[in-house]
This record gives sequence, C-alpha cells and structure tokens, in this order.
Amino acid sequence: MIIGGGVVGCAIARALSGKEVTVALAEAREDVAMGASRANSAIVHAGYDAPPDTMMARLGVRGNALYGRWCEDLEVPFQRVGSLVIAFDAADERTLIELLEKGRQNGVPGLTLLSGERARMLEPALSPSVSQALYAETGAITCPYEMTIACYENARANGLTALTDAPVTAIEQENGCFRVRCGPHSVTARYIINAAGLFADDIARMVGDDHFTLRPRKGEYMLFDRSETKVRTVVFQTPSNMGKGVLVSPTVDGNMFVGPTARDQASRTDFDVTEEGLAELMALSKKSVPAIDYRAVITSFAGLRAHSSTGDFVIKAHGRMLHAAGICSPGLTSAPAIAEQIISLLEKAGLPLPDKKGFFPKRPHMARFSSMSRSEREKAIADNPLYGRIVCRCETVTEAEIVCAVRRGARSLDAIKRRTRAGMGRCQGGFCSPRVMEILCRETGMRMTEITKFGGKSVVAPFLTRGEDNNA
Repeated sequence: MIIGGGVVGCAIARALSGKEVTVALAEAREDVAMGASRANSAIVHAGYDAPPDTMMARLGVRGNALYGRWCEDLEVPFQRVGSLVIAFDAADERTLIELLEKGRQNGVPGLTLLSGERARMLEPALSPSVSQALYAETGAITCPYEMTIACYENARANGLTALTDAPVTAIEQENGCFRVRCGPHSVTARYIINAAGLFADDIARMVGDDHFTLRPRKGEYMLFDRSETKVRTVVFQTPSNMGKGVLVSPTVDGNMFVGPTARDQASRTDFDVTEEGLAELMALSKKSVPAIDYRAVITSFAGLRAHSSTGDFVIKAHGRMLHAAGICSPGLTSAPAIAEQIISLLEKAGLPLPDKKGFFPKRPHMARFSSMSRSEREKAIADNPLYGRIVCRCETVTEAEIVCAVRRGARSLDAIKRRTRAGMGRCQGGFCSPRVMEILCRETGMRMTEITKFGGKSVVAPFLTRGEDNNA
C-alpha cells in the first residue's frame, strides 16, 4: 500500500504496477497532485547543487536521465531548455566554481562556465550586471501535476486500486500484516510505502518510528501572461542554505514565472500568499531580468515543501514500512529514480517483484484542441461535435476535453483545470468556471451546490436557491 498521491507516490505506483504485485494507493485529498506536486518550480534539475554522496545528488542525476523516457511514454510535456546560475560579483563567481565541482562529482554532464557576455548571448534579457554564469545543458522543464496525474492514470490502467478522500487515521499490525484505516476504508497490506509528503513523519510515528521530523518551507510564486515571457532558459541566482533561490523560468505552456521565496513556518496547511513574499519576488527577480513587467502577473500562489531533520531524502525501510519522505527539491526530478529505489528496497526486504506480463507503459493524453492544426481540428469536430464548443477562451479548451477529464475521474474545478488548463489563462476562470460547473453536473449527476474548487469544504456555490440548483 502506498500512502500519498503526490508525484513520488504516483511514480512509485506506476513502477509497481509493472510488477506482479497487488497495489493500493490512499490519498487524503479528493485528487492526486494536491500538495507540493501542484505548486512547485516544475524544474527537472541538472543535479550540480546537491551535496555529493547524498541521495539528493544520486537520485536527482538519475531521475534527470530517466525523465525523457517517462515523459515520452506518459505524454507529459518535457523540454530540455537548459539552466543558468548567474553571478554578480566575485563571491558569486566562487560559488559557481563550487557548483561546477559538485556537479562533476555528482556525474552531471554538460556543465560549462560562461562569461557574462556569453550568458547574455544565450539569454539576452539577463541583467548587464551579470559577470559570469554556470550553464547546465541537461536542465529541463516539465509540468509537475501532469506528471503526477499521468503516473496515476497509467498505474490505474495497469491494476492499481486508488482510494481518494482517504486520509490515514490509524495503522495497526496483526498477523505479520498492516491494517490501514483510511477514510471509510480498511486495507490490509504486507508492506507500506510512506510517501505522505509533509505528513510523512506523522505516518512514521503510527508504526513507532520517530527518527525524523519534517519542517514546512513555504515558497511563493508569480505567474505571468504569455505576452511577458522574457527568458528561454531557467535562470537561477546563486543558492543559499534555504534553497536554490528565486528563479525566472519559462513554463512548458509558454508562460513565465518567478519564485520561489523560502520561509520556514510551523503550519502545514498555510498556503497564503503574503505582501512581503511578493515584494521579495519582485526585488530579486528584477535583479536577474530587469525588464520584467509585473503588471502582466495573472496569478500568485504558494507551495509548501517538506524539509527533513536528516538534511537528505529519507528513503529507507523501518521493518515493512518503507519511507519516501523529506522529498524537497529535487524531488520532482528524482521521482522516477525514487521509484526504482523503492522497488530495490522491497526486493531486499523479501518481496519478489517479477515483471508483469501485459504491463502497458504508455498513457495517452487527451487530445488538446489548442495544439491541433486546422485540419486536425476539423476532423476532431466531425468525429465529436463537442470539440466545436470552446469553454475556456483564454486557453482554447473545448467541451470535449472537459468531458474527457470528468470521465477520467476529475470531480472538482481544480481537478479539471489540472487536466485541461481550463481556468489557467489570463482571466483565471472568471468566464469559464460556470460553464465547467454545468458540464460537471451533467456528466456526474452532482448538484451545483455540491461542486467544490478543490474538494473538502471549498464549495463554489453554496447559496443557490433550490430552483437555480435544479436548473444546473
């Protein structure tokens, strides 16, 4: 049994679904990719900044090498745009030398030190004050929630039992097995994989393991309209002990973002964006790319990442519970390699894992109208007239895509947004949300007053009259 439906839990589920073993996944929220996997930098890191001889270093470099194949099989967007760490003074330049040496020790290919002039030839929007840069050709970008959903859908197609709205409340041990209480369910499992994100230390304590604790670190971001994309590569400043610093980066969808900040906090549920955080983002990102116009920001958001008291990923066995915990950056990058590591640990623990006959590694993405040619659009509409009805104008998302997302399991506005991009454009769902709600009601039989933004108590329209609700 896997506890946690983030990118790590779902990558492990996908890898295990290719083995002759029965697997269940329990996610506390109404959908997967609702923790750190929905709000992070979406960077597939090259691996030059992790301390050598750590799991972060080894699994980050291995994960980067695996990413292209995983994204190809799962039809997840992936672009090797490269990355730059920029220096402004002699102290920064010494840091670049240290990063270059770390990268070489970690086995990172394609690292090059550039002069400020050469860096600006590669990325013209960089500040004229940039004196030097470290270029990593294997740096890449992807979509974290699409990767999570793709792994989840592929695992389900290969036999995974998926339980959502199923927070784990108790774990009991009996007759050599675990009995896991999760929401309305009770699951018996021989092995548990603890991939519960910020709450993985709570899960560990349920079986008497308190050797690590987790600390939430908040990162705030600003996302820009596509008209304000100034960079083609990922631009970092030199890192600090709080992380990789505020970066300026393109996204696989053609936008640009700046972030994250890095502030430790006690709360594991506080995702509020702060005035102080946004001011910090503007000051630091403008240092890297002075021409950024912050009037083009279309949304701001925050994510929390789990930092372990051990200072490294916690990937180890405690009896028959295997931890995949403390997965902060480069966790998204490392996810495929973490899945490999967990399979190795399960085999060492005595679980035979022969390859499954008939395993299908592909996950076809729903056809996106926005990326079709004119002739492809005409054919799509002829085959399915719902492709002829645009629901989200900002992102050119059709009713056919909304229906497909619902039939694949989406049950909230954000779940549909993560699968289709409806609501992610300039107006941030201001025009399309009511229409998406109507389709959701029609396809599922839900009432308008039952529809949530992201599950739980986030009801969108709790005050409709009975007649308005029925007419939906």
